[in-house]
Amino acid sequence: MHDALLLLPDFLLILCGFVLCRYTPLNRPLWDGVERLVYVVLFPALLFTSIVRHPLSPMSLLPLAGSSVAVVLCGVLLAFALRLAPGVDTRLHASGAQTAFRFNSYVALALSERIAGTQGLAWMALIVSLAVPLCNVAAVWPLARHGGHGFAGQLLRNPLILATGAGLLCNLLGLRLPEIASTTLSRIGAAALPLGLMAVGAGLQFGALREGPKLAAALLAIRHAALPALAIGLVLALQMPPAQQAIVVAFAAMPTASSAYVLAVRMGGHGGYVAGLVTVSTLLGMAGLPLALAALALLRGG
Repeated sequence: MHDALLLLPDFLLILCGFVLCRYTPLNRPLWDGVERLVYVVLFPALLFTSIVRHPLSPMSLLPLAGSSVAVVLCGVLLAFALRLAPGVDTRLHASGAQTAFRFNSYVALALSERIAGTQGLAWMALIVSLAVPLCNVAAVWPLARHGGHGFAGQLLRNPLILATGAGLLCNLLGLRLPEIASTTLSRIGAAALPLGLMAVGAGLQFGALREGPKLAAALLAIRHAALPALAIGLVLALQMPPAQQAIVVAFAAMPTASSAYVLAVRMGGHGGYVAGLVTVSTLLGMAGLPLALAALALLRGG
């Protein structure tokens, strides 16, 4: 399968950011500004445009939507439960918990079209629209709590959550931007992927994962083993159409979101630890995505 190769450009962009920051004059001060730009402008534009682009009808796709939301909520509960384990560093957990349930929406949307064409892209757009608000709220909560920030205030000021909420509202109300505004926002959002991934590489500290190796292993096990297994069980139990089954399982097997690093840094978390998790998750996803889809095909007999 060629699905693994879809993640190779992401990893190369992370590597590019690492090299530029460590071995060229484009060092740390430059990337601090890039992180702020991505967090405040580029990622919000990308989220908003990706949500409003595809009309949604959640009630007609209840099994698809419900199973995807169940996967996210299970990931959130498992990640938060790790905080109760003995010896867990609260700062590392607050920063890294999000990597267990957040997902790379860029790869998700691209892969869905390869799996089921334009219909698959529309299905994944629905999943992204429902999952992004849940993931962002759950990601902000431990960081706000650990940093002593007011949770409600952080939600109201978080540009990712504001953009997601605005996109959902416009979509459900049937509002569409003028063509010139839509094109401009799309082009702004298109810069989020390469710069966001390069910012991950610039902040990468390979030794940071050694500060909490057991926690890192547990978070990655949730992301790349527990959630894909849960998704396979759900779609088979619900007897969903084969193409929808593949979309949900692919969603569950995604590597974690590259914006997890940007969020952790901007909210005072441990950026190096999250950058390490994002990089390892991207590598695991290159193998895990095709394996999860192959397991689904085997279990349903074709």
